[in-house]
Amino acid sequence: MKLATFITDPGSEPLGGVVSGERVRAFARGADAVRDVLAGRIGTDTDLGEYGLADVKLLAPIPNPGTIYAIGLNYADHIAEMGHDSPAWPTVFLKVASSATAPGGPVVKPAVVTQLDYEGELMIAIGSGGSAAAYCIADDVTGRDLQGREPQWVRGKGADTFCPFGPWLTTADEVPDPGGLTIKTWVNGELRQSSNTSNLVFGVETLLAFISETCTLRPGDLVLTGTPSGVGHGMKPPRYLQSGDTVRIEVGSLGHIEHSVS
Repeated sequence: MKLATFITDPGSEPLGGVVSGERVRAFARGADAVRDVLAGRIGTDTDLGEYGLADVKLLAPIPNPGTIYAIGLNYADHIAEMGHDSPAWPTVFLKVASSATAPGGPVVKPAVVTQLDYEGELMIAIGSGGSAAAYCIADDVTGRDLQGREPQWVRGKGADTFCPFGPWLTTADEVPDPGGLTIKTWVNGELRQSSNTSNLVFGVETLLAFISETCTLRPGDLVLTGTPSGVGHGMKPPRYLQSGDTVRIEVGSLGHIEHSVS
């Protein structure tokens, strides 16, 4: 099942919906509808109307997420391009909840950031019992200059709009092997990243178990799993995002997100 949050008109109330082909059926009102499904509080049988996907605006599937956990240095080729040693355990950091934004963005570059970068990633959405309830696609947008000069990555990784994700959540029953998904990122039509989640250093279950050692994972929490090589910072010379650029990320059968930079 594919769970989406959308609006039918600018300023209209968000709706939770089930996507099927090029249509989406609304089942509940409010921005927390999808989170409520993941928590087992509501079902999706209610019919509040059906719409064409082309006629609605997709929001972040969970517009107001709980904690956004992220994993750094989790593909061997990315570790190499960044000049680091392979970690003995997952490198966990947090992105601020206000970084969450719609799959179509836009990503807004703060004036203080001069080295804006992309990181195409598989994202996990947490359900009841701290389980991996669903999966989607995310861009772990990064201000490399801030990340490099500040010991904590809160500003470099967590700025407003620095986490576009979606286009919807695909429930875990439709993703039997999250460790076998292709992942690709294009910038302005140029393929920059091409890998497979089989190359993750630490897989989905390992990451959730590691985080759960100290933090209770709750429905609506999100976990970014890391990015493969091909980021702009790793190129020689580096190639950072500019206003007007378009980033497209595809992960397996989860669809794609495509956002602009402003």
